[in-house]
Amino acid sequence: MNVHRTERDMLGPLQIPEDAYYGVHTLRASRNFRVTGSSISEFPMLLAALAAVKEAAAMANSEVGGLDAVRTQAIVQACQEIRAGALHDQFIVDPIQGGAGTSTNMNANEVIANRALEILGLPKGSYSNLHPNEDVNRSQSTNDVYPTALKIAAITAGADLIEALRHLRLSFERKAVEFADVIKVGRTQLQDAVPMTLGQEFASYATMMGEDELRLGESLVHLHEINLGATAIGTGITAPPGYAEAARRHLQRITGLPVVTAPNLVEATQDCGAFALYSGTLKRTAIKASKICNDLRLLSSGPRAGLSEINLPPRQAGSSIMPGKVNPVIPEMVNQVAFEVVGNDVTVTMAAEAGQLQLNAFEPIIAYSIFRSVAHLTEACTTLADLCVDGITANKEFLRSQVESSIGVVTVLSPHIGYEASVEVAQDALRTGRSVTDLVIEKNLLPTEVVLMRLSPEMLLGAG
Repeated sequence: MNVHRTERDMLGPLQIPEDAYYGVHTLRASRNFRVTGSSISEFPMLLAALAAVKEAAAMANSEVGGLDAVRTQAIVQACQEIRAGALHDQFIVDPIQGGAGTSTNMNANEVIANRALEILGLPKGSYSNLHPNEDVNRSQSTNDVYPTALKIAAITAGADLIEALRHLRLSFERKAVEFADVIKVGRTQLQDAVPMTLGQEFASYATMMGEDELRLGESLVHLHEINLGATAIGTGITAPPGYAEAARRHLQRITGLPVVTAPNLVEATQDCGAFALYSGTLKRTAIKASKICNDLRLLSSGPRAGLSEINLPPRQAGSSIMPGKVNPVIPEMVNQVAFEVVGNDVTVTMAAEAGQLQLNAFEPIIAYSIFRSVAHLTEACTTLADLCVDGITANKEFLRSQVESSIGVVTVLSPHIGYEASVEVAQDALRTGRSVTDLVIEKNLLPTEVVLMRLSPEMLLGAG
């Protein structure tokens, strides 16, 4: 038989499962918002960040005389357990919600309060002893708790993405070394250009990823500015003197992050610029990763009717009807993640712009979009490195033969035989199928030994 307890809010009573750590506000929110079919427990870094904020607040309230030692210790223990992974299944509200994150904040208040009551040997729901709002939420508002927790969570998740980018960069760097002496034809506008090495091509991919390691790190710096202590609109109403600094100091100790209190809390409570900047940086990273994957798909196209310069490791059968077909499924996956991240950035942009007056009510969708982008990009970069880049091989002899038959190599000789003569050689080579080397020698444009020297792989690469 199901056993319930009764809890009341301003709308009346509700029956709460007796073993639930959430309460009436959480249950109402879970019934109101069912958009994603998931809950905020999908983002454990957010739950850990919320618990860190509540722990810091309890310690600060104790320090300034607003909370007694017994309740403080019970709240702190409950928060530490949640940070360690306990009770995450009790966070049941949908990530996308009205109320500027109030449902998430109340879910945290109720779970922490009921676990703290349990620690004190008291029944869940006996809020006269320790209250979700009066004690766990003391000196706070959703409007400073929620954005502070989002920033802490985004920093945590961002560090994982930076590590994934480093992992991918190192994978490209290893291939750049492996392919350092593999000469090939470069391309611009998908047309033959001057020669290069496959190693140079892969080194450029490593550099692209390395740049975004740095840019993401720079964007995370802005998330360290928090508005904890601002309470409702930034004026700090209901927070006692000294609370904001004490809360910041304890949050820094708990998280190990160098958080700073915003110089203007009214501005910080309404401004989502740091989230917009971070999301834009995620978009930049996604676009660059997608461009690289476009290249990998082109370079591996074939195996007979495409470029066929490289071979991607086969990961699964590519067709239900064409036997033996293998598709570039890993790069295709990364492309699709990139499309999602770009769309998420549009969402973040619109939500950041839509704030009104002293609060942005749309931080839940900002959080949902950013957390999904970071999680999917992290997995995509790791998978691309491990299941694709690490196993790439080069068709070396084919690449060399393309260089030897390339019309683009005439560019190397152009300074010595003139532009007009070079155009004529290129046109003749294209029309007849003969090599640039043979035509230049036949036309007596340069001595044979000079042509062979200028078109040697070493000279081609130096000239390129």
